[in-house]
Amino acid sequence: MFRVVRTLGLAFGLLAAIVAAQAPEFAQQYTQRLGGARDELRRAIAALDADAQASGRNRDEALELLRTNPDAFIARRGESARADIERLKHLEDQKRALDSAASPLGRLAVIARDPDLGIARAAYRDYQPAVPTTTDGLVAGLLGFLAAWGGWRVTSDFGRHMVRRSRRRRPETMPV
Repeated sequence: MFRVVRTLGLAFGLLAAIVAAQAPEFAQQYTQRLGGARDELRRAIAALDADAQASGRNRDEALELLRTNPDAFIARRGESARADIERLKHLEDQKRALDSAASPLGRLAVIARDPDLGIARAAYRDYQPAVPTTTDGLVAGLLGFLAAWGGWRVTSDFGRHMVRRSRRRRPETMPV
């Protein structure tokens, strides 16, 4: 029985290693999508700025004019433009945090702390697994293995201890 438990723990650890080794690749694909989103938002905001300047206004004046327009469609476009500007600020902050992370594993922490859910969903939806050939992928895999295997060992050792303890406590029944 103990060999089966040990083998299952090893298998569980290997599976966790494979899954954990994918984390740096996910972070890399997330970062690529983040760059694309930033580029597209910059393009849209530059067009807004150019239109505002061509009409003798600055960005804030143009947004206020759009947002307070009595036509609901135009007002909604103004609110969308304001939301795009805020999102770009958030993505720029996240990009700076990703760039300052010490390693790909550090980038994972940045993403986990404050992800852009739209980018994360898209990266997950289109995620392409990769063989971990980088040091970070191997380290993440090793950490995943150790966490799963160690957790399995602690759990199975505790269970074995409880079984032994309950066997010692059982009173012996005498045949009648």
